[in-house]
Amino acid sequence: MKTSKNYFPRELEHEAIYIMREVAAQFENPVLLFSGGKDSITLVHLAKKAFYPAKVPFPMLHIDTGHNFSETIEFRDFLAKEKEMQLIVRNVQDSIDQGKVKEETGKYASRNMLQTITLLDAIAEFKFDACIGGARRDEEKARAKERIFSVRDDFGQWDAKKQRPEVFEMLNGRISVGENVRVFPISNWTELDVWNYIREEQLALPSIYFAHEREIIFRDGLHWPYSPFLNTSKDEIPFKEKVRFRTVGDMTCTAAVLSDADTLDSVIDEIISATISERGARIDDKRSEAAMEKRKQVGYF
Repeated sequence: MKTSKNYFPRELEHEAIYIMREVAAQFENPVLLFSGGKDSITLVHLAKKAFYPAKVPFPMLHIDTGHNFSETIEFRDFLAKEKEMQLIVRNVQDSIDQGKVKEETGKYASRNMLQTITLLDAIAEFKFDACIGGARRDEEKARAKERIFSVRDDFGQWDAKKQRPEVFEMLNGRISVGENVRVFPISNWTELDVWNYIREEQLALPSIYFAHEREIIFRDGLHWPYSPFLNTSKDEIPFKEKVRFRTVGDMTCTAAVLSDADTLDSVIDEIISATISERGARIDDKRSEAAMEKRKQVGYF
């Protein structure tokens, strides 16, 4: 199959823009959760389209683990400035310093789980009542259970059994004091939809999405990016390889894929022929069969 035969179904864009406008209409203090990845970059672009020529009426919030790819942080700052959006950053390191969370130790130590507390504190600090995120139903089975307006209780917890029906595109944003809603405008998109949209809209992305030479180590059948944040053993010797990343997360839990795809077209071709899922390189998803669902239940994105 050739990428020239793939196109982006515009009804998905129309749905996402409708959802963005519903958020602005129904909530008093929404925020866009920004990870620096392709999905949240797509959300920023959709928000600009939804409210043009006015400015986007809500800020971006990034929960910085301190272990992010430098390319992602640089792109985050560039994008916020280019799109004229307020950028709020809260750091997991502060939560560690305050004794609210404990740094993990050992070979697979990561800060990915720790960012939930930092996020919930930020929601409370700014009294956000709606948090727009880039989760998609095709990513992972726990996310397939999500509604577009996903209600969280006053502890930030998610209960799949208490989600509201969404019929005829009617979105119910009514919440009680202390509750908030996670909103997923691209919930019905696939990974390929996102990439085709990026190509059609000519969106810029962090360079790590494209093939580049990088120091890596080989562990558990995966190519991990070598960094000072990774707890390596003496026999895990870094070497250089040409790789790219399909998803952008904490450097300690996001593996690379061997690749020569250095253009949008070649990336799309590679995705079409891929034999593993997009999140197959997310080590944090492999901690247990229900890893994502457990994180969501305590307030994860």
